[in-house]
Amino acid sequence: MIGDRGRVTGKIGPGLVGEVMISIRGGVEAFYAYPAEAGEVIEPGEQVLVVDHQPPRSVYVQRWLPLG
Repeated sequence: MIGDRGRVTGKIGPGLVGEVMISIRGGVEAFYAYPAEAGEVIEPGEQVLVVDHQPPRSVYVQRWLPLG
């Protein structure tokens, strides 16, 4: 799961429990999401990169920055 990309469906930020949808096991599943960098705010619709996973359904993410 670390290294996977997802799409934010619930705002992620300090003091918030956000939500991301991630393709896994042949489908798409929702996970609770927290910012990997303190103070970062990520809005719904943005793509993110999973940098840590805390079972069963929590992930730490950072904003996806494609090259180019």
